[in-house]
Amino acid sequence: MFRNYFAKRIFTLLPVLLVVAVVDFLIIHLTPGDPASVMLGPQATLEELSQLREHLGLNLPIYLQFWNWLLGVLHGDLGTSIFMNMPVTEAIWEHVGPTVSLTLLAEIITILIALPLGIMAAKSRGSWKDQTFMVIALLGISVPSFWIGLNLIMLLAIKLDWLPSSGYQPLSKGLFTHLKYMIMPAISLGVMQAALIARMTRSSMLEVLNENYIRTAEAKGLKQRVVIMKHALRNAFIPILTVIGLSFATLIGGAVVTETVFNIPGIGKLIVNSVMRRDYEVIQGTILIVAACYVLINLAVDMLYAIIDPRVKYDKR
Repeated sequence: MFRNYFAKRIFTLLPVLLVVAVVDFLIIHLTPGDPASVMLGPQATLEELSQLREHLGLNLPIYLQFWNWLLGVLHGDLGTSIFMNMPVTEAIWEHVGPTVSLTLLAEIITILIALPLGIMAAKSRGSWKDQTFMVIALLGISVPSFWIGLNLIMLLAIKLDWLPSSGYQPLSKGLFTHLKYMIMPAISLGVMQAALIARMTRSSMLEVLNENYIRTAEAKGLKQRVVIMKHALRNAFIPILTVIGLSFATLIGGAVVTETVFNIPGIGKLIVNSVMRRDYEVIQGTILIVAACYVLINLAVDMLYAIIDPRVKYDKR
């Protein structure tokens, strides 16, 4: 039954990915600008521009360009970078490590901040603790990540000289060195999502804490920690898990700005540089990969629903 459900979910994702591919391609190609002009510069003649466009396939009708690109994607070929003169898959692979590291670390920080904050706020409903936590969460939602990043640089890098202001060191250089470069970007990226998840955790926990089975568990003399973690949090976790899944996908997209602020050579910086150079193939490939990650994360969240809550029935969805 689980396999059937899994197969159905994957099948429903295919049209979504196709729509994403179409929109991705059209947005890039209908935007004003000519990569041939960018490559050859303002001194290029019309003949040189025409020859380069023909070489790049840009002289073909747009539907043929899309069809050729889609066939390549289906065969695992995202094209060749016009400016880097290398396969797009290779360019993405070279930049994916920093983005994955940044996103995972930001997600860990998000969960470590959000869940305790939301649970404590729910347990202390109406108290000064609850009000304080929710004000902090509201501030976290209101403040943009790049502003947090710039202030962290001012405080921790320039004033206190504790951390490097920008740059990247891979994990192979040592965990401490890696974290020293990644902790500020991860915090600035994860704060907003932590605030959202904390508010969702508080809301879900409040609904569950008023249920009769929670009162029964407390009447049996179970420790408060057991009641919260084993009975309340487990039953309140599905909406929280949904937000965590969405936040993880959002962090991947948000990494574009954070990587630019902290000069991290990840997918975000690759996209920004490609947009500035109008490198069609790289932009299309990276956006498609990010969108596919978004879709697959949501699929993984759907799968986890049934594991966390057995009441979820595969055949009724």
